[in-house]
Amino acid sequence: MFKRSKCAVNINPKTELLADSGYQGVQHFHPNSLTPHKRSKKKPLTKEQKAHNKALASRRVVAERIIRRLKVFHILKETYRHRRRRFGLRLHLLAGLYNADLDAND
Repeated sequence: MFKRSKCAVNINPKTELLADSGYQGVQHFHPNSLTPHKRSKKKPLTKEQKAHNKALASRRVVAERIIRRLKVFHILKETYRHRRRRFGLRLHLLAGLYNADLDAND
């Protein structure tokens, strides 16, 4: 979907894109992107690749936890059945609450 929406998704080239293994090949469309290395049966990961994957996962965990908390409110988990024009407002309000919570915990 990311590849098909290339012209619709405008990501600043300076923005670092931290993606999971489902986005393999995204570096061809966004040069400043990081994806984990995948292992295969014939080619296991080296220690450096495992360290890279672990470092990337530790950076992505914050965003993954926020997405999980948004799914608790069912705003991202199920079909949104309310007014579409208020979806952005509600999503931004929840994200603001989580950002305030993150700032308070620092």
